[in-house]
Amino acid sequence: MTDWRSIFGHDEPYDEQVDGIETAIDTARDGGYTVIEGACGTGKTMIALTAGIDLVRDPDTDYERVFVLTSVKQQLRQFEADLETINENLPDEAKPVSGLTLVGKADVCPYNREGVAGIDDGNVYDRCETLRDRTRDLTGEGGETTAGSLVDRARSQQIGLADSGGRGGGARFLETAGEPTSYPPQLPEYSDGGPVDAATEYCPFYAQYLEDLPEEGSDGDAAEAVPYDFTEAGMITPEDLVARSAAHGTCPHSVMGAVLGHVEIVLGNYYHAFDPRTTGSFTGALLDDSTFVVCDEAHMLEPRVRDLVSDGVADATLRDAETELSRVIQPLKFEREGRSAQGGSKTADADLVRAELNDSDVSFEELNRTLEFVRDLRTELDRRVTAHLDRQYGAWESDLTDLRDEEIPLREPSQPAEDELTEWAREAGYGDADWVRAEAVGAVVERVLNEAEDEDRTRAAPAVGRVLGEWYRRDHTDYFREIELERTWDDTEPADSWRRAYNARLAVHNCVPSDAIGERLAAFGGGILMSATLEPLEAFTEVTGLEYIEREADRPVVERRYGLHFPEENRESFAVAAPKFTYDNRGRPGDDNATRTQYVDAITKVGGLPGNVLVGMPSYAEADWIADCLERRLEKPVLLDAASDDETTQSLKREFFDGDGKVLVTSLRGTLTEGVDYSGDRLAAAVVCGVPIVNTSSPRTKAVRRAYDDAFGGVPDGRSGSKPGASASGVGFTYALTIPAVRKARQAIGRVIRSPDDVGVRVLLDERYARDSWDSVRPYLPDDGEFQPVSPDMLELGLDRFRDQLEST
Repeated sequence: MTDWRSIFGHDEPYDEQVDGIETAIDTARDGGYTVIEGACGTGKTMIALTAGIDLVRDPDTDYERVFVLTSVKQQLRQFEADLETINENLPDEAKPVSGLTLVGKADVCPYNREGVAGIDDGNVYDRCETLRDRTRDLTGEGGETTAGSLVDRARSQQIGLADSGGRGGGARFLETAGEPTSYPPQLPEYSDGGPVDAATEYCPFYAQYLEDLPEEGSDGDAAEAVPYDFTEAGMITPEDLVARSAAHGTCPHSVMGAVLGHVEIVLGNYYHAFDPRTTGSFTGALLDDSTFVVCDEAHMLEPRVRDLVSDGVADATLRDAETELSRVIQPLKFEREGRSAQGGSKTADADLVRAELNDSDVSFEELNRTLEFVRDLRTELDRRVTAHLDRQYGAWESDLTDLRDEEIPLREPSQPAEDELTEWAREAGYGDADWVRAEAVGAVVERVLNEAEDEDRTRAAPAVGRVLGEWYRRDHTDYFREIELERTWDDTEPADSWRRAYNARLAVHNCVPSDAIGERLAAFGGGILMSATLEPLEAFTEVTGLEYIEREADRPVVERRYGLHFPEENRESFAVAAPKFTYDNRGRPGDDNATRTQYVDAITKVGGLPGNVLVGMPSYAEADWIADCLERRLEKPVLLDAASDDETTQSLKREFFDGDGKVLVTSLRGTLTEGVDYSGDRLAAAVVCGVPIVNTSSPRTKAVRRAYDDAFGGVPDGRSGSKPGASASGVGFTYALTIPAVRKARQAIGRVIRSPDDVGVRVLLDERYARDSWDSVRPYLPDDGEFQPVSPDMLELGLDRFRDQLEST
């Protein structure tokens, strides 16, 4: 058994950290999970890393690695920083803890990073796969050359450019992550001396990686191709990985994959553990009982995984699949009819198609049948979208700019039943085999086209086949099927077509992802799930499948709650009994009524405090309204966050932090209320307006609510459910809507106090936070009595008292 204190990165742990680390270690030794709700500043990151590293380095356990998952990029940076702190403070005789952060190909491909060789974010995955395949074909068994020769050729092409006097007479090398490579900025080509147009583009970085791999049949491991000693390198960030790989001339993404199973700490996103396609192609080796998993920001685990294990296919993908199927069918069809395809003989293509069909269990008739199915499916999709828009908008073709995002449910959301599209297919003569066999047909189409074009591209037919198979297999209680319409603009479509204004998508949503989460967690040896906002923990363990792991697998699940342990005199917390900020009370943004007047007055009082103030509203529309009101009533600057790209959001954040005090107004469903560091004097107060429950009229939300009622024992007719804490609306409403909304609010106010020296005010503005009632959310606040219920009239008095108290100390 090791001494975890020699791993801990600071001189003295908090009492909560001691308890958390020792609980996590003991629980994981028994194959269990520790669930931690710890207030901001608890040091949860250091708890998780210390416990995990101790288990990995203990020779008496079977743990080989720690796999950290988070949905917030800033939290990845925090784990990187804490691991570096641990390494800096290890005993002299101890090896540094090896770590790696997982990112996508777009982040590490040298060509994509520098925007050269025609590779960009839109095509990097397809281009990468094609170039890898070509490089392997050139160097593999029966290939024309060797990987080492391809590397030398790439370097000589660059030298040749310099010798020719081109580009100013000097060689121009591709440079990335501050490191020059020995390759040109453009992709090199291989030719065996034949025609120039027969030259084959390849990737020199991947060729170098292949050259560095141990010989096939040897006892070597892919890790031998890593161009640095990862056992001594400590924490390798994506930028470090690219720099070290580029300097050696090897492929950063391949190096990432080679080292993946060998480092002690792997940092990634939820999709690295829960997305079926990612785990199938990249991270599957980590998903076993030798891994100690850490789910950070675990309050987001349920909604994130719900998205990852749901599926769908766009109208444009159906269109492309129809084209791909036609291209594969055409050669054989024309051959049977004694015709030649336009543009010349297709005999070779017919042979290729025939060979692929012979190597598979797919028949030519099934290709035709799938084409007919996809074509009719698009026609039915068009009919349903048109009918929906006719009902909603009338003469919508005359002005497409007024259309909004829409959901078209394919069954009554609150009543599980077969969906209308499945019913249509049956009545149109399409049976079980047509849904199920589409996946095998799609795989054949992909192989034929990639072979014919000598290019590995992402094809539409496999995706369509996968979704049709899922559509058929999934039940109608836990899964909800609908058509989603997302606003866009496509000038290539006819002026009166809905396709000009919308992206349409057939979607099958997993409403209750607890089984998917629980099954994945059960595959790991043990771990920690942690966040500042998990309460009520009973509900959390149910919706994440942990209850099943404890009950059925007899593995321990231990809960820990750690509140704020910083000086109480440095903070003031109010739950203000203002009228409920519901649509019935407030009306539309801009309406003049008593409810909105009270909210403007209260938020103005908080916004007038010295320093920076964060205002969280239920939506961006409400944020726009309150920002306009505050600009007229406050002397300090008011900044408004809107739904935008990451660069714009980061710029707004920097503006907020710089200079004198300001008010930042945002939506509680945005990115500025979670995972952002407002420590020190960056934030003096935060006010949350209303309970940010998502749109309850959405068909998908109704379906999730009903599915939760069925899964967790709610009563759908409105009577109080049987679960602890269930509201009169039933367990489905409580678990699926109320609890996530309160967690959003708690995340926002948690931005204020982050360290022992932070001073600030936290305000929850809505009587549901302040009073016990049928729809009260007060039971879901921390049970520490910090949030004092006050009337709107008493808020100003409380703020003044806190300010006077600070000035007197």
